[in-house]
Amino acid sequence: MRRDYWESLCHRWAIGPCQERSQAVKHNRAAHPKKNVHTSGLVSYATHNQKLCHELERAPTFCKLFDRTHKRRGTDDYVSKSARTISETYDKTMADRYVEGTPHPDLDPEAWVDATGWPRKG
Repeated sequence: MRRDYWESLCHRWAIGPCQERSQAVKHNRAAHPKKNVHTSGLVSYATHNQKLCHELERAPTFCKLFDRTHKRRGTDDYVSKSARTISETYDKTMADRYVEGTPHPDLDPEAWVDATGWPRKG
């Protein structure tokens, strides 16, 4: 990356809305430590997706990608009860919505929102 681009980004991140958002996120992480336990660290979903694609020799399902980033390495244990509940709820919702053996999307956004309990936005 060119130095002037980098300096411009650093300046942008150091002021105004970026700093406000950073402080809000820092506060939320401290207030809810059990909600912020991921095994992926600084590795993006895209990178995990690429690695899984290489390992499986095909595109991974959304659930496999979720498990990769929400289970402890080398075990079948989720990083939190919340992650386990989300996975189980999503799997059950998908089974209820789609008859086994029929085509269905890899990711059903409505089923995911229902499983996570996130509020619906527009």
